[in-house]
Amino acid sequence: MASPSIIPADRLDRDIYIVLEDFGARAGCAWRETDESDPDLETVLQGLLSGQYAYPVRIVCFNAGEGWGRDATSDVADALAQRAADRDDEIPGSPAGLYRRQRHAALRRPARAAAAGRRVMFKEGKPGGAGPPPQS
Repeated sequence: MASPSIIPADRLDRDIYIVLEDFGARAGCAWRETDESDPDLETVLQGLLSGQYAYPVRIVCFNAGEGWGRDATSDVADALAQRAADRDDEIPGSPAGLYRRQRHAALRRPARAAAAGRRVMFKEGKPGGAGPPPQS
């Protein structure tokens, strides 16, 4: 029989957002402390817009109760852009940098995916250089 969890399930069965922030060359990156009562998307958006994060690098969302986690940086960047558009305003300071980095990465993804899908061959038909692909 499995032991019961020491963490109440209601604390885990929700979407939790955490922010990875770059504190510079000396301190490096760290996951920012988050209050247990408000680790939701709205709180992260408010923190970004209010200047709580100087240089956000990545935002992760997970739900331990459901057993999943994912990189939510692009989704948060889109939500920031939507919020700015709704207010007929610009994305301020560091969130603007986060948004620009995510848009740049999104533009590069199709090219990287296509490059990763190509098989590069040597002249002799061996993997690694130019030449005809091997017969399957």
